[in-house]
Amino acid sequence: MRIHFLPRDEEFFDLFVEVAKRCVEAAGLLQELLTGKPERAGYCAEAIKRLENEADGVTHEVVSRLDRTFITPIDREDIHLLAGALDDVIDRIDGTARRAQIFRLGAPPEGIAELCDVIRRMTTEISQAVGKLRGKDDVMQHCIEAKRLEEEGDALYHRMLGQLFDRERDPIAIIKWKEIYDTLETTIDEGEDVANAIESIVLKHG
Repeated sequence: MRIHFLPRDEEFFDLFVEVAKRCVEAAGLLQELLTGKPERAGYCAEAIKRLENEADGVTHEVVSRLDRTFITPIDREDIHLLAGALDDVIDRIDGTARRAQIFRLGAPPEGIAELCDVIRRMTTEISQAVGKLRGKDDVMQHCIEAKRLEEEGDALYHRMLGQLFDRERDPIAIIKWKEIYDTLETTIDEGEDVANAIESIVLKHG
């Protein structure tokens, strides 16, 4: 049994939760931006940027706190890994929103709502896993579901990509939407990276 003679700083778990919550909110806004009313797109993009900036601030606090904390609740490298992986997800969501605004996309192709919904569900699973990480109860089931969603998203991405080249005749539209598809698929991959990081922490400290 490991005995700690000095108190451990448990605040890291709360900071992870704050970033994960913003990932969920940003994912919902991205889905609205790409599939909702065009007049709401600007608001959604600005709201995502605000969430991304807030998440950056929280991530900075994680790193700053790590520098001044003697005893951490989990290994220091795991704190760095999880903080970076969570930040990558919301950064990618923000990057996709920026591209969507720059490209001035038209009506979304079939399947884009489904792909966005995979991201929304994945970030929800990640948020639930992070929220339970302190106690480590039922964390793994959320990691398993997040990784299942990565497989679902990957299959959907390849199907949509094939349909894009089969059905779209405007080469500029193909270029725009392919990049959007690619960034959405990368967001899903980075969500899986978060699930893998959480899974590693649970196995190491279980």
